[in-house]
Amino acid sequence: MDILEILGKINDVLWGPPSLILLFGTGLFLTIALKGLQFKRLLYAFKIGFGKEDKEDASAEGDVSHFKALMTALAATIGNGNIAGVATAITLGGPGAIFWMWIVGLLGMATKYGEALLAVKYRVKNSQGEYSSGPMYYIERGLGRKFKWLAIAFALFGAFAALGIGNSVQSNTIADVTSSSFGMSNWLTGVILIVLVSFIVFGGIQRISTVASFFVPIMAFLYIGGALLILILNYDQIIPAFELIFYYAFNPVAAASGFLGIVVAEAIRNGVARGIFSNEAGLGTAALIAGNARADHPVKQALVAMTGTFIVTIVVCTMTGLTLIITGFWDPSGGELSGIAHNASLEGGALTGAAFGSALGIIGEYIVSLSVIFFGFSTIVGWYVYGEKCFEYIAGPKGIAGYRVVYIAACGVGTIANLATVWAFADMANALMMIPNLIALLLLWKVIVAETNDYFNNFYQNAKAAERKAS
Repeated sequence: MDILEILGKINDVLWGPPSLILLFGTGLFLTIALKGLQFKRLLYAFKIGFGKEDKEDASAEGDVSHFKALMTALAATIGNGNIAGVATAITLGGPGAIFWMWIVGLLGMATKYGEALLAVKYRVKNSQGEYSSGPMYYIERGLGRKFKWLAIAFALFGAFAALGIGNSVQSNTIADVTSSSFGMSNWLTGVILIVLVSFIVFGGIQRISTVASFFVPIMAFLYIGGALLILILNYDQIIPAFELIFYYAFNPVAAASGFLGIVVAEAIRNGVARGIFSNEAGLGTAALIAGNARADHPVKQALVAMTGTFIVTIVVCTMTGLTLIITGFWDPSGGELSGIAHNASLEGGALTGAAFGSALGIIGEYIVSLSVIFFGFSTIVGWYVYGEKCFEYIAGPKGIAGYRVVYIAACGVGTIANLATVWAFADMANALMMIPNLIALLLLWKVIVAETNDYFNNFYQNAKAAERKAS
């Protein structure tokens, strides 16, 4: 039995019914407990995140504004999960996988809201005077010392997951695209990434945030703009594409032209797994950065954090999925089901690049290629911060140097590893990180609801009254 088969069997267990019930159940439970807050307060959340910082927040404790905290989180979240991950979900699970990604995203907004709220409430100051937050802190401080083992478990799995979802998957996708688009060998891509990542990681968090803040907005604008152009040029195919998504969410994809077909269970499994990979709701990563935000109440940053899930899943992933379906590149058989012939050997980011290229020519391929490279690179350096925070919780500051070396090495290994193996590793790491975090959210749900009620019954009402008085 090879490593891929072993990982496959582990993932069958980790992503089996119990985990899916836990994931969906947590999102659904919090949605009900919060009375659909992610739908009712979405516009208000965008206003807080993208509007001018109010004087209460400006004078509150914290390191960065709501907007900067959101952008930092998006820098690590908007990445190849939205490009290669969606392509992998559709080729393995069919168009119906997109529907299940939506469900994960919509319910995940409540989950991410809860993570960010608890992060701000239970954050601590480190020895450098900066705020540290994350599930390990709200587990230990919110549930008590008797749950210290669960906090350690999350931190351990988080440090482990950073090597997969935030590192080797990204470098593997970058190598895949640089090879297909520029003819560069994978090992050369690996060497270049190791040098660049080492330079930035050894420069500390300030250098990491500077690089991510510069590249991500530019590449996000470029990628979203390209996808929008394809949808505009093929506007008549948008409704049929949505029909395919809804139909195959509940019906198997028939076999044809060498295509083995896809059962509904695969659509659900791949939609859920890739949905988590793309928006990270339930993983607890939002809590690792949310605690740095300036906020006079935990609910404010929680509302802002949940908009990230909406942007990533409902906007970016949907654009990628529609593009793949409209161009026919969702069908790995090479085209009889879709009516369009293409290279069936293409996978992940290269497949998305080919889809863009079929609609926009060489410009489309370069849009995806550059997006994959810069999204992936920013995610690698951004996720290093997550991994470092988790590992520091376990080993202390002295252990960071060793983790840094392992992280950089994993970046190089990812470029030459088998795609299926890398994705299987990432799926396993995600599940291991997700489980202790979701358990903590369920145990602390009353705190989440109480803080929410306190804000909307007091802070929010007082703010509205002050606005009416001022006008």
